[in-house]
Amino acid sequence: MSGERSITDLLRDARQGDRAALESLFLASVPLLQLLARSRIEHGLRAKFDGSDLVQQTLLEAFRGFDSFQGQTEAEWLTWLRRILAHNACDWARDYRAGKRRVRAEVPLGDGESFPGATSLAADASSPSRVLLRKEQELRLAEAIERLPPDYRDVILLRNLERLPFNEVALRMGRSRPAVQMLWMRALVELQGVLQ
Repeated sequence: MSGERSITDLLRDARQGDRAALESLFLASVPLLQLLARSRIEHGLRAKFDGSDLVQQTLLEAFRGFDSFQGQTEAEWLTWLRRILAHNACDWARDYRAGKRRVRAEVPLGDGESFPGATSLAADASSPSRVLLRKEQELRLAEAIERLPPDYRDVILLRNLERLPFNEVALRMGRSRPAVQMLWMRALVELQGVLQ
């Protein structure tokens, strides 16, 4: 999968701070996740959801939660990734069926005067301490992204902040889709290093 190093070896080395091992671990997992994504998206929803988006969402969640992963073996790692992917696939299907993505059903909240409840709804959404904590995290993340090399910064901004599909990111960056996906994974590994 990734040269002579097994996933178990990559897991061990990644936990010890080896960023190359962490990158290799995630890259080695992509083919299996792509296969699983194709099989997990219900037939009727395949036109609505791109399997690669499901894979990338799964990888992003696994990347964010890597420190909480307790397994030691390849089987445990792959089981953990499968659970994340299955959970995401169910969420996407449920959200679609519930009509969360229907634009015509959305109502703009306005400025509080055209829709009187808007101000109180916004006020109840988060406590001041949560808002402050979120802003501090956003600022820290923005500073870390700014310290990345330009290509890494661009791919993260296009993919994660603008939420563009990989085909569009590839077009904007003048690269192939596989090259952009690999660049994105490397950028996430680099970003984790900057954040630590």
